[in-house]
Amino acid sequence: MIGTRLKLARTASGLSLRDLADAAENRVTAQAIGKYERDESMPSSGVLIALANALGMTAEYLLGDEELILEAVDFRKKAISSKREESKVEAQVIHLLERYLTVEEILGLTSVDWARPESAPYPVSESVAQAELAAAHVRAAWQLGNDPIPDLLELLEDKGIKLLAFPLGDDIDGLTARARRSNRTPVPVIVVNSMQWHERQRFTLAHELGHMVLDVSNGLDEERAAHRFASAFLMPDEALWAEIGKHRTSVGWEELFRLKEIFGVSVQALAYRCKDLGIFSDALFRRLFQEFRARGWRSPPYQEPGALAPQKPRRFERLAFRALAEGALSEAKVAELLEISVRELNRRMDEPPIFSVPEMAVA
Repeated sequence: MIGTRLKLARTASGLSLRDLADAAENRVTAQAIGKYERDESMPSSGVLIALANALGMTAEYLLGDEELILEAVDFRKKAISSKREESKVEAQVIHLLERYLTVEEILGLTSVDWARPESAPYPVSESVAQAELAAAHVRAAWQLGNDPIPDLLELLEDKGIKLLAFPLGDDIDGLTARARRSNRTPVPVIVVNSMQWHERQRFTLAHELGHMVLDVSNGLDEERAAHRFASAFLMPDEALWAEIGKHRTSVGWEELFRLKEIFGVSVQALAYRCKDLGIFSDALFRRLFQEFRARGWRSPPYQEPGALAPQKPRRFERLAFRALAEGALSEAKVAELLEISVRELNRRMDEPPIFSVPEMAVA
């Protein structure tokens, strides 16, 4: 029966029953599609192919029988989003994650076990400042020292967290969840908004990691605790003190943006961190945020000077190309998994990527 997968695929595409009927060139009615989704009937082979083409996937996918379920879904959002919007995001997560896990299975790889830091979850029951200690514990457990983290995406995927990135709209920054398949260990998942600047993506990743390792109780604000964790995880106190000192009543733009480059965060996150540590006085903090607002950095699209281009997690794509090179998957299947054309797939296989070359300084 195809009901669950058909409804999931339709929801992930943001289509109503009538929209899907139209996209399938009216080979089937909206009422009939509803019956398929409720497993009250099965489409003919021709209708099945038309539905699959309209949804941009294969008939084999719609006929698949393994069910992937999301549990403990927690959205990071700036405003109250609609249930329909959240359902669409959850469906897209399942759709992409199924592809990811399929490639791992074809290559004979087990999903990397979640390297839960020792003693996690860490209690935050007296003050959100306890999240500072939790961040230090995670860094120690993963042997990160106090240095800035150059590639947070690779780090988290190495620790067994599945990362996904796709457009989430203006109201949702990211989410965490656990993906469960029958008789298998749940897989932790973090999703970030692919349309956000990379420094915002990094903070969202660290924030969502905070939700995964903190145990917030006694009425404390979980979002504030996760924010404090993210700040401490990305900008350890000793590393920041070494760069900027422990007490400042003034700071220049040049210095702030050099620190932005070092820690890979926005200057706004940097200012909050310096305030939390008592490095910036309240007066300096207020002056900075007045400037941030005046320059438009506090409003969408939140672009500061030196904004880093959005990045995508790379492990799934690497595994897909590996499966192609080893002959485990056909070109057509890999192109389908990566949602690109076969022509684009061949171009990526045959040509080296193009990188910008830094300009040489002139003496």
